[in-house]
Amino acid sequence: MDLKLLFITLLGIICCSSAQQEGNECIKANALSCGECIQVGAKCGWCTDTQEFLKQGEPTSARCDELESLRKRGCATAKIENPHGSQRILKNKAVTNRKKGAEKLRPEDITQIQPQKLSLNLRSGEPQNIKLKFKRAEDYPIDLYYLMDLSYSMKDDLENVKNLGTSLMKEMSKITSDFRIGFGSFVEKTVMPYISTTPAKLLNPCTGDQNCTSPFSYKNVLKLTSNGEQFNSLVGKQQISGNLDSPEGGFDAIMQVAVCGEHIGWRNVTRLMVFSTDAGFHFAGDGKLGGIVLPNDGKCHLENNMYTMSHYYDYPSIAHLVQKLSENNIQTIFAVTEEFQPVYKELKNLIPKSAVGTLSANSSNVINLIVDAYNSLSSEVILENSKLPEGVTITYQSRCKNGVVNEGENGRKCSNISIGDEVSFNINITAQGCPKQVKPESIKIKPLGFTEEVEILLNFICECECHKHGIKNSDMCHNGNGTFECGACRCNKGRVGRQCECRKDEVSTEDLDKNCRKDNGTDICSNNGECVCGTCECKKRDNPEERYSGKFCECDNFNCDRSNNKLCGGHGRCECRVCICDANYTGSACDCSLDASTCLASNKQICNGRGICECGTCRCTDPKFQGPTCEICPTCPGVCTEHKSCVQCRAFGTGEKKDTCERDCSYFNLIKVKDRDKLPQPVQAFPLMHCKERDANDCWFYYTYAVNNTEKEVHVVEALAASYDPFNDVCLVFGLALLLIWKLLMIIHDRREFAKFEKEKMNAKWDTTENPIYKSPINKFKNPNYGRKAVAL
Repeated sequence: MDLKLLFITLLGIICCSSAQQEGNECIKANALSCGECIQVGAKCGWCTDTQEFLKQGEPTSARCDELESLRKRGCATAKIENPHGSQRILKNKAVTNRKKGAEKLRPEDITQIQPQKLSLNLRSGEPQNIKLKFKRAEDYPIDLYYLMDLSYSMKDDLENVKNLGTSLMKEMSKITSDFRIGFGSFVEKTVMPYISTTPAKLLNPCTGDQNCTSPFSYKNVLKLTSNGEQFNSLVGKQQISGNLDSPEGGFDAIMQVAVCGEHIGWRNVTRLMVFSTDAGFHFAGDGKLGGIVLPNDGKCHLENNMYTMSHYYDYPSIAHLVQKLSENNIQTIFAVTEEFQPVYKELKNLIPKSAVGTLSANSSNVINLIVDAYNSLSSEVILENSKLPEGVTITYQSRCKNGVVNEGENGRKCSNISIGDEVSFNINITAQGCPKQVKPESIKIKPLGFTEEVEILLNFICECECHKHGIKNSDMCHNGNGTFECGACRCNKGRVGRQCECRKDEVSTEDLDKNCRKDNGTDICSNNGECVCGTCECKKRDNPEERYSGKFCECDNFNCDRSNNKLCGGHGRCECRVCICDANYTGSACDCSLDASTCLASNKQICNGRGICECGTCRCTDPKFQGPTCEICPTCPGVCTEHKSCVQCRAFGTGEKKDTCERDCSYFNLIKVKDRDKLPQPVQAFPLMHCKERDANDCWFYYTYAVNNTEKEVHVVEALAASYDPFNDVCLVFGLALLLIWKLLMIIHDRREFAKFEKEKMNAKWDTTENPIYKSPINKFKNPNYGRKAVAL
């Protein structure tokens, strides 16, 4: 239990200390100007009052403090600089409400996110909240580029894709009236060991009588077009190629599709890329197998619609692809065979706004796969922001369909959005301090996979308004050695002091230190400050309410006497280590009240006429009486009877007041003990009364009543005791008499039997010559023929 209390105490100290430190960032910053002060945090203000705001010994940085603390110290609200951030909407075009079948709009005339441009003024530590609205427009244009693996294993898939153009056009017309489709193909890098470089294999990489085209890395077959027949015609002319290893060079192709916007024909609409393959992929580092070590540069290298640098640049990394796909607002659909589903699902988790579909063995289900993937991608909106300036943070909160609210990383997105649904986002942008180069910055927020974006211009509040009215080389700053602004001197380079009266190389000279020693002592500034230019500048305390002051920092406002753990008893203020008490209070700790009203008893007498009022508290002169007004007499007659009913109902649930016990009997603390020996004894410091009362069942209960300070305490024996019955004593005496008679009879009987035994013993006659029961152990035998003469035969 002691360890638990110690843990709680330490935890409280740590929490309090932490909270205190967090609340003192203004003081700790040692800001020497208003601009430095307001960059510390949103709760810091600067007092511009020039008339005696700073006490003797307080440095210029003491002007920077929390707002409430500045007011308590006497700085008028009008003299406190505390600028706030603001925002302004520069472009706010409403989201489009066009229905399908209505007048056709150009892509640039369709708006899905609002507003489009804002300007923010950021104060350090003060977040600015902006609200964005997103509405998925109906009949929004779509560009779809079909990127296909043309290695030999995809031969039967190509046959099905040849009629994809018109079929997909027809299906997508149910979603949008403005749909375009393009086609590209890839195989592998044209170097060993990815392909065979023998002349025959370069012409026809396939075996047997198969007629295949020469291997290539990536080829843009058809630029995006709304002509489905043209798609069918050009794709129908494509031929399968071949390579040696299983993984393909699809990443090279994806990079070129993403960055070669002019060659592909991308518009600022929904951009989809279908990546169709039945194999894995090479990525950054694999190029070393072919002697290719230069990292992919992420630029377009198409000549005559063929990628020409596959032999020169390595495959791109996944992170590089993510960056380029995001920059160009391309959503990727991986249409892969079931065998490679796990691989591409892991890839999908790394590429935002991408989907994976299972491609049948011959690509016969490709149209349904594309439609399903598009519906999945377009039903989710995910916000993404560009790189933030140093010290700027951003948080998101989304309000989606059916009142669903998401925060944290999930606050960036909303799912299951249907066409025409509207969702909103609350975005907080906060600056911590000002950038090194104070200039406007801009960031952009956009929904992934969409071309629209919100531009936010950021302006930083790094100086106070009073800074504009500063007086350079002011006479108030020691012969013009500084700029007087915001009520204080901002010293020129190399100058220090409240009025910039010293050069930095003079600050710690011995002659100036003499002026900082009280009574020619040895302690500089009483060890509570520093000597700057011959003047003491007192140290700052962690607690902003505590301060050193005085010419030599010899005074403080926190080392006065305390009462009830409160400085000056909470009834005065501490000035130079002496309590200045409020009216009606006196004493070194202002703990003695001069108000006698608290000593009045109910009979309007001071301390009931049985005590003296001292510092607002009664000191009882009659030892029998106690309490705040000497009206309580625990040992006076009638105390036991007075409290009997309440003790009975609270301890045993019986008695006259058992139904009103909670209402009438809560005025004392009840403590149960095991037996009468455990009851408090009268030798203790406060008077108490021992009570013995009988209940309705003729049982006794024992308790004590006492008043400990102002607390009334009752100790009661928890078990009832049976009352006295004379019949019990008669029974006891009768029983003892019977026991004694029985014992006497037994003694007489035993004595008679012993006498009889002794008499029989005397009458017995024994033969003393021979024991009649004795039998000798010796046996004698005699031979009958012994002594006879022998007879001759």
